[in-house]
Amino acid sequence: MAFAARRAIYKKIEASRKTKVIAYVTSDRQGAETQIGADCVDLFVDVLDKIGPTPKISLLLHTNGGSTSSAWRLVNLIKSFCDEFEVLIPLKAMSAGTLISLGASKIVMTKQAALGPIDPSLTHPLGPQIPVGNQLARIPVSVEAVRGYLDAATQDLAIKSDQTLGSILMDLSNKVHPLVLGEIFRSRAQIRFLASKLLKENVQDSDKVQAIIDFLCADSGSHDYTINRREAAALGLPVEKPSDEFYAILKKIHKDFATELKLTEPFNPSVELAGNAATQYRLVRGLVESTGGGCHGYLSEGTLTKSQVPHPAPPHTPMEQINDQRDFEGWKAI
Repeated sequence: MAFAARRAIYKKIEASRKTKVIAYVTSDRQGAETQIGADCVDLFVDVLDKIGPTPKISLLLHTNGGSTSSAWRLVNLIKSFCDEFEVLIPLKAMSAGTLISLGASKIVMTKQAALGPIDPSLTHPLGPQIPVGNQLARIPVSVEAVRGYLDAATQDLAIKSDQTLGSILMDLSNKVHPLVLGEIFRSRAQIRFLASKLLKENVQDSDKVQAIIDFLCADSGSHDYTINRREAAALGLPVEKPSDEFYAILKKIHKDFATELKLTEPFNPSVELAGNAATQYRLVRGLVESTGGGCHGYLSEGTLTKSQVPHPAPPHTPMEQINDQRDFEGWKAI
């Protein structure tokens, strides 16, 4: 199914739900992942300008998450163009995708759809590093993991000694830079503040709002925890179960997204080369679509080349190396 066929389906959804549809997909293909980021904001502005002020907008969303601040900007940007905002989730809207969903007056979830915790992970220029191949890479630090470590010391182990607690904090600051720790605790307060602002527009019970935030930020235990439709409704979120007909439409659209972005096929440069010394490639790693704004893809384009280089360790046996010469990466009309 090409965009023209998906566009016809979007039009049917718009007619049946009296809405305007925007689809936003970030790739979770292994080796070609993308995230919600600031790079899509200008594109959304263009799409929304073409739609104009309208009673209702439905965001068809598939994502593993991304930037908290970008998610906050997107949800507020979309809501500034409409009176009613709903999110349609065929499969998943995790992390920052869940934060976007908290701003919706209605979250339409299929039986397989999932939300997730919104506790952020912070990647910082001063963050801890791990070796990846021949280089060191910064790894994200989970905000709630740091909080859990300190809570384990003060609550679970009931450590009271100021000297011992000081040693624990000193050890932590040796592993994670003090400036990163400061940013972590600022991020923890920020995500709770943003979630509260979004939820209070659609959930009137303040105790329920606090319970939802506590669960999404800490009580769910792990950042990869998945929240299905039934649990989301039990938490107090405004969840809607789609009709059988609408379920079939959402499932069909997601399968087409998965086919176009090859979500179930890991990106492997060796496979792309297929025995050749060089090959050009074009990866579609994200989509933003609407009936009036067309189809835009987040593309990575370039050339893969295979060569033989000496192994750095004696006896320096030749080893295969694949180089990726990327010529373009960003959003483009497709």
